[in-house]
Amino acid sequence: MSLQYPFTDLPSAGTRFKVAEGVYWLRFPLPFALDHINLWLLEDGDGWTVVDTGLGVRSSQKIWDTLLNEQLDGKPLTRIVVTHYHPDHLGMAGWLQQRCQAPVVTSAGEWALASMICASSDEQSISGFKAFLGSHGLGGEVLDQVAGKGNGFRRVVRPMPENPQLIGAGDSLTIHGERWQVHIGRGHSPEHLCLYRDSDRVLISGDQVLPTISSNLMVRPSAPEANPVTAFVDSLTALRDALPDDTLVLPAHGLPFRGMTSRISDLVAHHQRQLEVVWEECRSQARSAHDILPVMFDRKLDVQQLMFAMGESIAHLNCLMEQGRVQRQDKEGVWHFAA
Repeated sequence: MSLQYPFTDLPSAGTRFKVAEGVYWLRFPLPFALDHINLWLLEDGDGWTVVDTGLGVRSSQKIWDTLLNEQLDGKPLTRIVVTHYHPDHLGMAGWLQQRCQAPVVTSAGEWALASMICASSDEQSISGFKAFLGSHGLGGEVLDQVAGKGNGFRRVVRPMPENPQLIGAGDSLTIHGERWQVHIGRGHSPEHLCLYRDSDRVLISGDQVLPTISSNLMVRPSAPEANPVTAFVDSLTALRDALPDDTLVLPAHGLPFRGMTSRISDLVAHHQRQLEVVWEECRSQARSAHDILPVMFDRKLDVQQLMFAMGESIAHLNCLMEQGRVQRQDKEGVWHFAA
């Protein structure tokens, strides 16, 4: 099945839009090139469950104030599910937890990484990124800009939630008397929660399956040898094999869609092509991750995009190295990869 978009009207900030029985679409703005995030509000007996929370900034708080006062039919928010650790998903969870006295649900892998990042000092954050990205060829003033001014994560998570309920593969959540099965995605984040309702074939996919872009696969300084490309492809393939093609996919960015089999196949093929392009580049001469950027990205990158692009370039080189297709050598403090 080719991709089909059953809903093309966008909900305005502070309003809800029904997409399935008991499932409502919320749309929050983001101050990035990726200019929005979708949250999912689920009827849950005498209250509501929300999946993801928005970036921890004042504008998100104002939208949540409107939603809580005007869009919940007088019923409380009783549960907060966070698909993964990124601040546009986690950012308002602690504030909502305090405001609504609602428990937060996430996975152990996401909670562990969020806690580690949040505990890092500004100095540790800057030095960690500078050393890591510098070892892959980024340098000079650009490196200073990308490494940032400290722990930016902590500034847009307001605050970290407390004592979350941890769930994982094989678990399920009962919401409004119906079972939502947990499927785990990897690569974009350590243990990304996706929720599937079999009764009407609805998948809340978070960032794991997006309709028009591929999720960023970033190697972080805390795990410099990681291979998120293989983890992403393998978990996507497992999801494709487990669920029907006519599943209604509710992504964190972009429009809800059907045609999951085709979309996942396209995502897998995209990363296979990227691996071949990078490998061909390394056949001509040894290349750093920074050298590979123009091959992988055919557009001008701003500072934030450059950090993600470096992480993705390293991810594909790490994948090729794990496959035995390239080897790595240190040249004056910078890793170079050769076929």
